[in-house]
Amino acid sequence: MEQIKCLIIGSGPAGYTAAIYAARADMNPVVIQGLQPGGQLTTTTDVDNYPGYKDGVMGPEMMEDFKAQAERFGTDTRWGMVTKVDFSERPFKVEIDEKTSVLAETVIIATGASAKWLGMEDEQRLSGFGVSACATCDGFFYKGEDVVVIGAGDTAAEEATYLAKMCSKVTMLVRRNEMRASKAMQKRVFNTQNLEVLFNHETRSINGEKTVESVTAYNNQTGDETTIPVSGFFVAIGHKPNTDLFKGQLDMDENGYLFVQPGTSKTKIPGVFAAGDVADHVYRQAVTSAGTGCMAALDAERFLAAQE
Repeated sequence: MEQIKCLIIGSGPAGYTAAIYAARADMNPVVIQGLQPGGQLTTTTDVDNYPGYKDGVMGPEMMEDFKAQAERFGTDTRWGMVTKVDFSERPFKVEIDEKTSVLAETVIIATGASAKWLGMEDEQRLSGFGVSACATCDGFFYKGEDVVVIGAGDTAAEEATYLAKMCSKVTMLVRRNEMRASKAMQKRVFNTQNLEVLFNHETRSINGEKTVESVTAYNNQTGDETTIPVSGFFVAIGHKPNTDLFKGQLDMDENGYLFVQPGTSKTKIPGVFAAGDVADHVYRQAVTSAGTGCMAALDAERFLAAQE
């Protein structure tokens, strides 16, 4: 059975950054790319907030740059999906595509998180062309324009008030007759002049041929429909970390985010590390994911050195 010094599960900014550092430390990392090689950024168009790209960059292009840099130092990047892990003893046994197994001395988990969507065809059709799940990432592109935010929790409230600082008007569509957000966040929402909350409203359709032009919402109590002219549609109903594979083996919170020791990437199992959105429900940015990918590789390198 193949033995790998450093196995990286996932290929977003965290995974590839970990690979760059691990490869330069002669750890001969192997990256298993997963279902979405490059991670969430491959579904993003313009990325303007990552340092070093002074003119901005397309998400897929940026991830190709990350991959090429990792491979330049000898990273072995492989197609495939990890389907089973056994962290009960080292080296760890990892199954790929339900058919191949390898042994890994260290494992870096960088499987990321997936945004929750409403499940509408219009979301997929206009994703990256007015439809977004990250106000911090994409809000800048809607300066002076009108946008809609979907959601009722703290995330939606935070994204709506953030967008209100730069957009002409923000309309929140809340499915129920109340918000789930904390009282403090609700106070911020209701005290923001250019932010309107439509309670008991759900999305009927997102309209526009090539980009978002308007949103049709309906009142789920009266059945009345309203068409709101907007250029941005922000879904803020949460994220789901891709951690089902590790249930029962690693500690995680009630939403599935992995616990790491504060200030490190270390999970409760020595030799297993977590980086990026899989352990971060607060920042969820490419640059913070890359930073924790660096931490994971350094932690793994030091762990291996201590074993010698």
